[in-house]
Amino acid sequence: MPPPEPPTPAGRPLHPQSPPPVGPAAAPLPPAVPRPPAGSSGFRHLGDEVRFRGWRISVVQASFSSPDGTRFTRDVVRHPGAVCVVPVTDGGGVLLVRQYRGPVDRALLEIPAGTRDVEGEAPEVTAGRELEEEVGVRAGRLRLLATVYNTPGFCDEETLVYLAQDLEPGTHGRHGEEERHIEVVEVPLADVDTLVASGTLVDAQTVLGMLLARDAVRAGTTP
Repeated sequence: MPPPEPPTPAGRPLHPQSPPPVGPAAAPLPPAVPRPPAGSSGFRHLGDEVRFRGWRISVVQASFSSPDGTRFTRDVVRHPGAVCVVPVTDGGGVLLVRQYRGPVDRALLEIPAGTRDVEGEAPEVTAGRELEEEVGVRAGRLRLLATVYNTPGFCDEETLVYLAQDLEPGTHGRHGEEERHIEVVEVPLADVDTLVASGTLVDAQTVLGMLLARDAVRAGTTP
């Protein structure tokens, strides 16, 4: 294996090799406050009219009624949901990916993530698969940290945030032009505040995931 590359301003590239597989074991954390059920606010979703259907998302005009019976519509993006993973090394680093994002026309430093586009696949399985495909490592321990709505003002995307530990080298399986050019970068988990304040981390689920992972590791709440 060639010697490691010198550190970059946002961390050091990582080049893992292939090992025997290690299966993830998901240990979900129960929410501190139960999520209110849909419809409990007095508003009702009446239906959708599809305006656009793509390979991953649909755009609909959704109809609703308010508590006083007033009807109104909103443009809504329907999304199958996603997972993201904070892979923490034994040395306290986090393995991130630097990936080009066309909608903002720039490369962002992110935790590995992926769409839940395999019907019937458990989210922890999706998380483990995305981690190996993008970063090239497998998780011996995988724990659910949070379930969040990314942009509930116009999109129903729900993302499950996982912490991955006991990492072992795996096999890359990248898909698409953006993923083909991914760079894997390791940064110290303890530096998350500085990375956010400096603008190095601007992806919302990356910021949230790393903050949650840091607190979980510090509190010793990992299984």
